[in-house]
Amino acid sequence: MAIIDFHNHVYPPEYVDEIEKGPSAYSVTYDDDGNPVLHSPGDYNILVPGHRLMDVRKQVIDDAGIDKQVISFTAPGTLIETPDRSVELARRVNDIFADIQRSYPDQFPALATLPLNKPEACADEMERAVTELGLKGVCIFSNANGVAISDPCFWPMYERANELNVVFFVHPTFPVGVEAMEQYMLMPLVGFLMDTTLATASLVFSGVVERFPNLKWVLGHLGGAVPYLSERFDRVYEAFPQCRENITELPTTYLKEKFYYDTVNFDLNALEFAIKFAGIDHILAGSDYPHQIGSIPKMLSSLRALEISEEDRTAIMGGNAAQLLGL
Repeated sequence: MAIIDFHNHVYPPEYVDEIEKGPSAYSVTYDDDGNPVLHSPGDYNILVPGHRLMDVRKQVIDDAGIDKQVISFTAPGTLIETPDRSVELARRVNDIFADIQRSYPDQFPALATLPLNKPEACADEMERAVTELGLKGVCIFSNANGVAISDPCFWPMYERANELNVVFFVHPTFPVGVEAMEQYMLMPLVGFLMDTTLATASLVFSGVVERFPNLKWVLGHLGGAVPYLSERFDRVYEAFPQCRENITELPTTYLKEKFYYDTVNFDLNALEFAIKFAGIDHILAGSDYPHQIGSIPKMLSSLRALEISEEDRTAIMGGNAAQLLGL
């Protein structure tokens, strides 16, 4: 059984060097173990060796019995930089990811990052990353500094991506209303899931998903609350005319056909509910490695505990991701 971890993150050392060199909205310190700590407004990330060193990461996945990790950059990415610096750094990260993919062709397929705070640059960088660099898809954040990813400013990118059959991984970033989430790690605990759900609803009801039918969408963290709230999506479609203006099908039609859900929610009841909602073929294994809240062992143990056929387990563990990304 090939195991492919769809949801995990890399901070290349070369990117950290660029941040330290500046200009950047991040500041960098080092913890007692020598790990860089990236500080962004109101948040920080400790970049452990698994974030930065691909040989370390390869040993980790070998030891865990994982065949591939689909690597992606993580929030807030280049969003907090000035627009032009965001473009520069996004291109740099994509070049580095392409180098990693070439150096580890059997282990680390990669997703591109984009300078979402400069929408007019996104289409060109998306196309360059996918067609010239050979990256396997795009990681897009759930909002662009408060601008919805369904906003028409991004439609030129979606139009071009539609021609290329691009897969978009929707990963949360600083949510709208983040000022209410400063204590108790409420931003990653609640805010991330809320923002993924909000972004998904906006993509559906705005007509983006219907207008660009060749795009596929992967939602992080089991879709936030999307499976749980899906019936409500349909209810508002039936109740309110403005919810029918841009789409011709019930929202759940798109949520089940066009969206995939990664398993970065290790609760068996939640996993079973998502499987029942979306179907086995739309569920992708994910660990959120090596973030503090991520866990390869919990990913594996939760998926192995599901009472499903071995054929279905094989699909979730890696078959679905391989088919989706052409691995």
